[in-house]
Amino acid sequence: MKLAFSTLGVPGLPVPEVVELATAHGYHGVELRAHPEEPVHPGLGRADRERVAETFRSAGVEILAVSGYAHAAGPGPDEPVVAELRELTALAADLGARYVRVFPGGGDSPPAEADATAARRLAVAGPYAAERTVRLLLETHDSHRTGAAVARVLNAAGPVDAGAVWDVMHPWLGGEEPADTLAALASRLGYVQLKDIASAEDTTPLPLGAGVLPIAEVVELLSRSGWDGWLSWEYERRWYPQAAPLPDLLGPARDHLMRLLSDAA
Repeated sequence: MKLAFSTLGVPGLPVPEVVELATAHGYHGVELRAHPEEPVHPGLGRADRERVAETFRSAGVEILAVSGYAHAAGPGPDEPVVAELRELTALAADLGARYVRVFPGGGDSPPAEADATAARRLAVAGPYAAERTVRLLLETHDSHRTGAAVARVLNAAGPVDAGAVWDVMHPWLGGEEPADTLAALASRLGYVQLKDIASAEDTTPLPLGAGVLPIAEVVELLSRSGWDGWLSWEYERRWYPQAAPLPDLLGPARDHLMRLLSDAA
């Protein structure tokens, strides 16, 4: 498996410094948070996109995903959401990223309605992504926190090549066992987001292995299933400024993951 980390842990950090962190600590790739407050976002011009892509390419670091904030199941008309998905897809294609992360964002909508809305929008935006060798991935998050919930949407979207991001925290908070999450998503799994927290009541990010999330179990399940994709550490310091700075934790986190992978082999 390959290892990545999310720039959510180092908000606003210039691209060259992100690449330097990846190379210095042995990470194969990076999830780029695509928000206007970040150096990389859909408003970036062509020349700047080319510079970002070349900076990563010349360092041998892959841009795993563009992590957008489109809400596939959100209320309102479809077209603004589909347009946002297309903008994120175009950014990912220009950067050479293989995935676009998508949130459900169904809010208080009845589950069946939220499922149908998200499936419809993914079905419309998916072909645009496929033409650009990019895949839309719906994350286990908010209104669809379990693998079963995300699988419902993907199944309803039909033959479009959309997939899933397994954020290990949200299915756990939703009471879904890791084996059940994997069973629900295995055939559509793009990559896995790892993180750690103190408890269900305190989701302040902790160093990997220092909290309660079943990271070792997830890695073992993935290894035993023969899955050989990406593990990405999402350290949510953007929302928890009191958390320890990410750069000091990147090396120990990589070592921890390598031990888990070795134990699971």
